[in-house]
Amino acid sequence: MGGEIESKIDFVKWFSELSKDSGAVAGGKGANLSEIFNLKIPVPPGFVVTAQAYDYFIKRARLDDKIKNILSKIDYENTKQLDESTKQIRELIVNSEFPEEMKKEIIEAYETLSVTDYDIEESEALEILEAISEPVFAAVRSSATTEDLAEASFAGQQETYLNVKGNKELIEKIKECFASLFTSRAAYYRIKKGFKHEQASLAVVVQKMINSDKSGVIFSKDPNCKSENVVMEAVFGLGEGIVSGRITPDKYEVSKKLEILDKKISDKKIAMTRNSLGGNITLNLKEEKSKEQVLTTYEIKGLAEYALKLEEHYKKPQDIEFAIEDSKIFIVQTRPITTLEKKAGKEEHPELKGEIILTGLAASPGIAAGEIKIVRETNDLQKIKEGDILVTEMTNPDMVVTMQKSAGIITDEGGLTAHAAIVSREMGIPCIVGTREATAKLKEGEIITMDAYSGKIYKGKISETKQKEILPVTAQTKTKIKVIVDLPTFAQRAAKTGIKTIGLTRIEGIIAESGKHPNYFLQKNKIKDYEEIIFKGINEIGKYFEEIWVRTSDIRSDEFKNLDGAPKEIEANPMLGMHGIRFSLKNPEILKAELKALQRVSRQKARIGILLPQVISV
Repeated sequence: MGGEIESKIDFVKWFSELSKDSGAVAGGKGANLSEIFNLKIPVPPGFVVTAQAYDYFIKRARLDDKIKNILSKIDYENTKQLDESTKQIRELIVNSEFPEEMKKEIIEAYETLSVTDYDIEESEALEILEAISEPVFAAVRSSATTEDLAEASFAGQQETYLNVKGNKELIEKIKECFASLFTSRAAYYRIKKGFKHEQASLAVVVQKMINSDKSGVIFSKDPNCKSENVVMEAVFGLGEGIVSGRITPDKYEVSKKLEILDKKISDKKIAMTRNSLGGNITLNLKEEKSKEQVLTTYEIKGLAEYALKLEEHYKKPQDIEFAIEDSKIFIVQTRPITTLEKKAGKEEHPELKGEIILTGLAASPGIAAGEIKIVRETNDLQKIKEGDILVTEMTNPDMVVTMQKSAGIITDEGGLTAHAAIVSREMGIPCIVGTREATAKLKEGEIITMDAYSGKIYKGKISETKQKEILPVTAQTKTKIKVIVDLPTFAQRAAKTGIKTIGLTRIEGIIAESGKHPNYFLQKNKIKDYEEIIFKGINEIGKYFEEIWVRTSDIRSDEFKNLDGAPKEIEANPMLGMHGIRFSLKNPEILKAELKALQRVSRQKARIGILLPQVISV
């Protein structure tokens, strides 16, 4: 019976066998690479170790219950406990053996990859295998089933290993990719984005390694919404330098008509490249080379053309990674840009007046003021408190857990496409990168204001102004200022304003953090548990305020579809569909549980006001 089940599992799939709809098998990265491979876009050849292979391995190694048990005990705001628990899970995975039948299929695929630049037909495989002389260098890249989505990129949350060579090292790196599903940052990010850990599985992409002379990233549309133009960044050597933020890249802007509109050539200083043994090494560039333009006119226009082709195919602006070897362009990844819908393109930005002490590249728009905390090593992350400005040499995906506490982020190096810059845009945190000297020039504990619309950093705390004529006051009007607070984690920071009233708390944030849709509690007959979740969330916020106006639940059918118990069907027009008070009246137990929870909070400290969404008739 066991053998019968095993024979139905595909441990390996070639790009030619998959498409953009294969996310459940190949993960986001694997599905997108397969799609563009089959579009005849130049993609390095490769295969995918499937998500089903991951699930099979976890079950055969009897790790599923152990992992679930460790995860159930984590307090995700306790960084130390999160680090220790996730490390324990990773060690369990890395120290377990692959089933022999799974290992055999992966190694056969790798040996096939070693002798061809093209897709292999099964009938040809054995014949070609006889000609193998030398294993190929491979890129081994995690591809989670919850990544590269339009609503969440999961950028940099799992591991990638470059220049992997030989059967033994390949198997080790695939296991390490599997384990990286449980880094602190990945586990934290899933929880904050409303994904359950059980929903997450991981495939691994194995591709022939491109020995890049040049690498970079293209946005088919400006991610900061300043224009409709194609924006690209490039460095010499491997792309690891650009996505890690270690190198400030060249930046190019190209119109939809393929006209080069702007070039900013940076001083790149270093390049990451591969040595003869396959290890990554960092080279110091001579001044003449470091200030040289990376991409030729032909390459800029060719890359822009691929970007526009991919945007047209996917019907969405794309975030694309590329590599160039011996003047040949390769596209190594594409995914939707996750932040465009969150920003209005041509909004009027506030202006600041004051002493400018530093400038950089605006990577995530917004204005923030706060106390500087300089992070030089991982241990320094612990000193970041709510509302601080995080200043560091280079952005790093490990900072994602701490980023949410920060009012803003400033780096010495990096560009628009450093992973933490992408994530800061998703989180709506102001971010300025590529300042060159932030960690040297800015002082620990100093108060600054950062304008991440313009990339300027000011001394002290500065007020925003529209720089318009100030008209004389002709009458006095009293205005009561209230704040909006949706999550307990932000209540303390909001209370520091001195304001004692919350004008709006939307309870959908509390629901999302629970990981369960209101329908779940109806289906499981656990309505008391739902009341408890709402009570705990609002009560935690209520500790800091005298009065809170709370809106009862308003969840459209297209929202929180990843929560446990969420309806599978999405309405044709969710805005006009079954949500707000309509849903509450159809499901009175849900509304009653919410009102009971609010009544319990009102008996503690805070006065509670109630708002009912979508009321059209008394």
